[in-house]
Amino acid sequence: MTVHELPALSPIHGRPCWVRVTRRRADGFVEFDFSIGDPDLAVDLILPAAAFEEFCRVNRARHLSDEQGRRLDREQSKWRYGKPGVDA
Repeated sequence: MTVHELPALSPIHGRPCWVRVTRRRADGFVEFDFSIGDPDLAVDLILPAAAFEEFCRVNRARHLSDEQGRRLDREQSKWRYGKPGVDA
């Protein structure tokens, strides 16, 4: 399937996809977290900027806001450190 033959539904079985940009590098690469269905579980990825934009479009990814990212970090710190807001 080419990018121009995208199905009407999300390619991930209609589940929402999320991206959270963690860094835009000077060499043109974008570091980001990608999740399917739940932003709490994500993988770290890196792509050139143009490929990142295409990746987001193809996966119909929603971008997490800075505030959503902070809330996610706070929630995850409960699991890492046993209490919210602690970051080592």
